[in-house]
Amino acid sequence: MCGICGFTGEIENRAKVIETMTDLITHRGPDSAGFFADNNVSMGFRRLSIIGLKNGNQPIYNEDNTLVLTFNGEIYNYKTLKEELIDQGHKFYTDADSEVLLHGFEQWGENLLNRLRGMFSFAIWNRKDNSLFLARDFFGIKPLHYAVIGENFVYGSEIKSILAFPTYEKGINMNALDKYLSFQYSVPPETFFEGIYCLLPGHYLWNKNGEIEIKRYFRPEFAPDENMELDEAAGKIEKVFEESVNVHRISDVDVGCFLSSGIDSSYVASYFKGEKTFTVGFDFGERYNEIMWARKVSKKIGANHHCKLITSEEFWNAVPEVAYYMDQPLADPSCVALYFVSRLASQHVKVVLSGEGADEFFGGYNIYKEPSAFNLYKKIFPKPVRRFLAKMVSLIPCGFKGKNYIIRGSKELEQRFIGNAFMFSYGEKRKLLKDPSFASKPQEFCSSFYKEAKDYDDVTKMQYLDVNLWMVGDILLKADRMSMANSLELRVPFLDKEVFKIASALPTRLKVTKANTKVALRKAAQRHLPQATAQKKKLGFPVPVRVWLRSKKYYEIVKKEFLSENASKFFNIPILINLLDEHFSNKSDNSRKIWTIYTFLIWYKIYFEN
Repeated sequence: MCGICGFTGEIENRAKVIETMTDLITHRGPDSAGFFADNNVSMGFRRLSIIGLKNGNQPIYNEDNTLVLTFNGEIYNYKTLKEELIDQGHKFYTDADSEVLLHGFEQWGENLLNRLRGMFSFAIWNRKDNSLFLARDFFGIKPLHYAVIGENFVYGSEIKSILAFPTYEKGINMNALDKYLSFQYSVPPETFFEGIYCLLPGHYLWNKNGEIEIKRYFRPEFAPDENMELDEAAGKIEKVFEESVNVHRISDVDVGCFLSSGIDSSYVASYFKGEKTFTVGFDFGERYNEIMWARKVSKKIGANHHCKLITSEEFWNAVPEVAYYMDQPLADPSCVALYFVSRLASQHVKVVLSGEGADEFFGGYNIYKEPSAFNLYKKIFPKPVRRFLAKMVSLIPCGFKGKNYIIRGSKELEQRFIGNAFMFSYGEKRKLLKDPSFASKPQEFCSSFYKEAKDYDDVTKMQYLDVNLWMVGDILLKADRMSMANSLELRVPFLDKEVFKIASALPTRLKVTKANTKVALRKAAQRHLPQATAQKKKLGFPVPVRVWLRSKKYYEIVKKEFLSENASKFFNIPILINLLDEHFSNKSDNSRKIWTIYTFLIWYKIYFEN
């Protein structure tokens, strides 16, 4: 796991510029640094040594030094590819997985990408024709950002490297703020910084003669096998997942595992007998503290368990630091908890495995039950009646049980689901934003994804949306940034293309029922875990923000930011204070909306006041 950055073209003090850009991502690779420069490009690299400890430093070159590589990630099938390339006459001088990319690119060009198994973002400079090739892995595990700044093309694992480029003029992207207010994350490919973009998962980019060409080489497509039965599915999952965990454990250093109370991380950890597991929690009762559950699982599988209880003061003090490492605001408070568990793990190991991706691939979110929950309602009441009922109950100012069901049941999936988070509606954003012209309807943005998924059933459409948006913009972004902030490599064996082949073939009845989620995955996990763990309800990574915001101390902390000059640049202050006061007085639960605004304001202070 490493960090890369670079730029093409001439600029004053080039050596100092690339050194500064590289130093800013030292946390991604504190073990060593590497540089390459010629008249047309400058490339920087930071290394966290995992494989090929003695001779895996970068940049790496091919036999005649015409290709130069910097690489972030791991290639798990590199030994097989290396043997194939040696048979083709290629000569290797390192033991590192990264060298396979160079010779593979020589041999197969862009077709190399679909041969890879792993997580990656990398840059290859061709000294013969002065072309630059960038690529990002299938599901977006490893990040890569880029910008055209004057005559220069600039790229980096993290945005902070690009911000350090001397001629970049920093400006906030209001379109990103608009989407963030609905989705709770910056929706790729845009970022919060004007002119800086995210290379999307499954895409590669060519920069040749000042021209940029971006193409998609991989699209996650679902192809359900309706003849598949539960036991057959569980057997296939068990076989492919065990193999995936084994290849994800390939390392020349110690490997540990994150562990919560849920099925995903527990299933991963069940292959870690005698090794290290890591858990954090909060002192707010069982709902916010999974340490006891995790400790029981660790004992059951014979792992060495490490845990930490995060205090309220520690959490709130860490928010600015987390915002810095995130590069962009993310209104998911679990990223702060992830920062702490990564810090805990980094004290014992260099690599951890984690359970990200299981929910998106195997149908794990509770909201995926919603389509079946509306089936009977839709049969009884035709659409005009449902719309009339929704209009009537929406006029009732107070909340009551069933109100949200009636309102959501009047809408088609494409209107009610934009992903696992839906913070502010179009109407709410028009009232909230100082300049309402920036407000857009999130459903319109999602329409292209629904068009791509038009032949899927509703549950699979939801999965497709989450794989392409939520998983990339929230789940994997925080996993990368929070682990790398602590110089820790995080690997995700669920997010393996061989695992996806099995997951994508599952019929919906083996993913979600009225009673449960991840049906087939739970069946497979039950062969390795206690039934109570394998069947435990999805909780996510619970953080007591709702509780904190009803205490005077944290109410006042947030209120200070809501009344600040920065807040007045973007928002109508009375709306903010009303949200906060309603929550504080227990009239409604506005905690997620409040946290969305607060996180943005803390991030803005860090990146635009300094």
